[in-house]
Amino acid sequence: MEVVEEIAMPQEEKASIISQTVSKYGGKLMSYIRPKVKNTEDAEDILQEVWYQFSSITNLSEIVNVGGWLYRVTANKITDKYRKKKTENLEDFVYEDEDGSFSIKDILLLDESAGPEVKMFQDEIWKKLFEALDELPEKQRLVYVENELNDKTLQEIADEQGENIKTIISRKNYAVKHLRNRLRRLYEDLNS
Repeated sequence: MEVVEEIAMPQEEKASIISQTVSKYGGKLMSYIRPKVKNTEDAEDILQEVWYQFSSITNLSEIVNVGGWLYRVTANKITDKYRKKKTENLEDFVYEDEDGSFSIKDILLLDESAGPEVKMFQDEIWKKLFEALDELPEKQRLVYVENELNDKTLQEIADEQGENIKTIISRKNYAVKHLRNRLRRLYEDLNS
């Protein structure tokens, strides 16, 4: 059996192809990615992953349709981003008011020197958080508490419970939606 070695193109030629491709497709790919992700930072991360994968190919001249390849890889990276996307955490409970935005988690983590009003607000949030958690089905509550309060990863929870990771992610998402609605009402009540 004969072993065929892949012949790599010269580095200068490869660098030139990469540079030309980035110039030609960079803006187009960013315009393609941006509406499909949460923010510009995520779009830039995806684009960087696409360019990394493109530059890792040994012989770029073997790609017949560079544009088609780039868009296919980009679409796959966007899909991967959603699959790997961490479910929402307390950091995601951000509200806008006339003074700007604040995060529920930021308030919960302030120390007692922040003043009696903040302490009262913290106590109310913790109280409402635990009331809302008690309203959840047991499996959703368990996933949320283990992930958010006990700092376990969703994969660790899935392994411990003998469940598929997608099931655990789904339970966490349902819990977060419920908690977001309950905490939004609390926020509105405290600011009215």
